Amino acid sequence: MPLERILALDLGERRIGIAVSDPLGVTAQGLATLERRNRRADFDALRALVERYHPALILVGHPLHLSGRAGVQAEKAAAFAETLRRKLGVTVELWDERLTTREAHRVLDAGGATLQQRRKAIDRMSAVLLLQSYLDRFVEAPT
Repeated sequence: MPLERILALDLGERRIGIAVSDPLGVTAQGLATLERRNRRADFDALRALVERYHPALILVGHPLHLSGRAGVQAEKAAAFAETLRRKLGVTVELWDERLTTREAHRVLDAGGATLQQRRKAIDRMSAVLLLQSYLDRFVEAPT
């Protein structure tokens, strides 16, 4: 059976953070952040990533409220995920991203990143944390 990767997307109004798993599905690595231009350009760039990595699954961050309720941003993410399914013919799953951006800021702060460095890295780090949380959920704990 061929090994397959997973892509994760952290959607923002201006940027999309992107991460990809290693072929074994153990670790997440950040890819270059996609600066959003328009829907067509965004989907063309995502299509190129699908052609390059052949993911078995694309995770789309689902920004639920802390209460678990879906707000406007969560509805936008769900619509984006459905469009990805339709346009790219890939399996897409929404994944709870509550607190990933906050955790990404914490990680970058702990690493001593400047404000300018954080702005450049936050979307990618959020996508990495999103994907790693998904991967960790399916890794068996040692006994």
